[in-house]
Amino acid sequence: MAGERQPGGIGVDRSEGFGERLLGVLLDRAHEMPPHLIAPLVAEEVGRIGGRDLSILLQDYEQLLLVPLPGRRLTVGDPEPVEGSPAGEAFLHRTIVEVPEDGSVRMYLPLLDGSDQIGVMVVTLDSVDDDDRRLLRRLAGLVADMIVTKDAYTDLFFQARRRAPMNVAAEIQWSLLPPLSMAVPQAEVAGILEPAYDVAGDSFDYALNDDILHVAMIDAMGHGLDAATMATVAIGAYRHTRRANTDLSQVYAFMDRAINEQFGPDHFVTAQMMRLNIATGHLQWVNAGHPAPLLIRDRAVAGRLDSPTTLPVGFGGEQPRVSERMLQPGDRLLCFTDGLIEEHRTGGEQFGEEQLIKCANRTARAHTAVRAVVRALSHELKRERGGVTSDDATMLLIEWRGGDADHLATLEQADTRQRNTGRPPADLRCAGNQRTSRSRES
Repeated sequence: MAGERQPGGIGVDRSEGFGERLLGVLLDRAHEMPPHLIAPLVAEEVGRIGGRDLSILLQDYEQLLLVPLPGRRLTVGDPEPVEGSPAGEAFLHRTIVEVPEDGSVRMYLPLLDGSDQIGVMVVTLDSVDDDDRRLLRRLAGLVADMIVTKDAYTDLFFQARRRAPMNVAAEIQWSLLPPLSMAVPQAEVAGILEPAYDVAGDSFDYALNDDILHVAMIDAMGHGLDAATMATVAIGAYRHTRRANTDLSQVYAFMDRAINEQFGPDHFVTAQMMRLNIATGHLQWVNAGHPAPLLIRDRAVAGRLDSPTTLPVGFGGEQPRVSERMLQPGDRLLCFTDGLIEEHRTGGEQFGEEQLIKCANRTARAHTAVRAVVRALSHELKRERGGVTSDDATMLLIEWRGGDADHLATLEQADTRQRNTGRPPADLRCAGNQRTSRSRES
């Protein structure tokens, strides 16, 4: 039969349906699509299922607002706050939010590249059913992938996200960073940098290789371009040794030599390097003059990850001792730079770790999602410091959950789950607790 093949007697329908045609146009054209033409093509795609008033909102660098991307056939309104808006709820919780309007529904769909939240796609339809949700969710995923891919060779998305002048050191640091968040079933990571437009010496890096999550946080001495340059060398040296599968003590030694050879004995970088086995919860780390991370358990700070420390990178310290610990499912590690706790007004007391712990406990009780926690905590700490951030203040929150992700590689299990639940794996939230539930055969 045309459009079918029968391996082993089992018929497989290969004909192109409406949904495949809709998404396939984007896939077929994505490779050569100029960045500024993404918006009009997506608007046309949305129009095919009755959608209108398309907006693409991207997160600003301070993680306060979702700002509209300008472009042909896009609806460009005012920025929406991350806190307290339907767009912010979709963004923070990685879920579809539907807001009933006069005879229509405004849909907010998270733009996810892997698990990193890029922003939100917003569209209005007269009515919404499960087929619309499925198609729009997948379309939003393609849009996010295209934005991330094209962002490597355009300034359009950077310019939309920037809400204030950014100094050269900050430009360097932002170009150095991995995605601000990453999530797999076994673990999640989320980070934030302050001040977003003036950061210089702070940075972090991570990579998930098989079951090992590699994490590093650094704080280069000084400010401005000198600090940004040192941070760049430190992260480059870290990545070089990490990719060579060396142990943590050798990672430290190589970073130490790189900083010393490039900048001399009067320059240094404090650092924290970690390895977390996301299958078992086995944690290893080396502390090179950096503040000890906080262990958060059952939504409260349970203590510090105290360990022997060696000299900061660049000072030629002895071979460091690698510390080890077994985490419990649900444990979170809060890594931070000293600018977070050493902030003080002239002649006044430092903000201090005790204040940090109090704020962390309040935030952990008020929020659940990892990304929401780190973002809310950073902004609360800034308010508690009187809005002052004279030094870089960076945080990275890591959560270990355990389990495995094998089910994601089995098509039958994912397909069965969708059929049994009647909806895609992503959660759906509807403002005002109203839900449109009619179904339609595709």
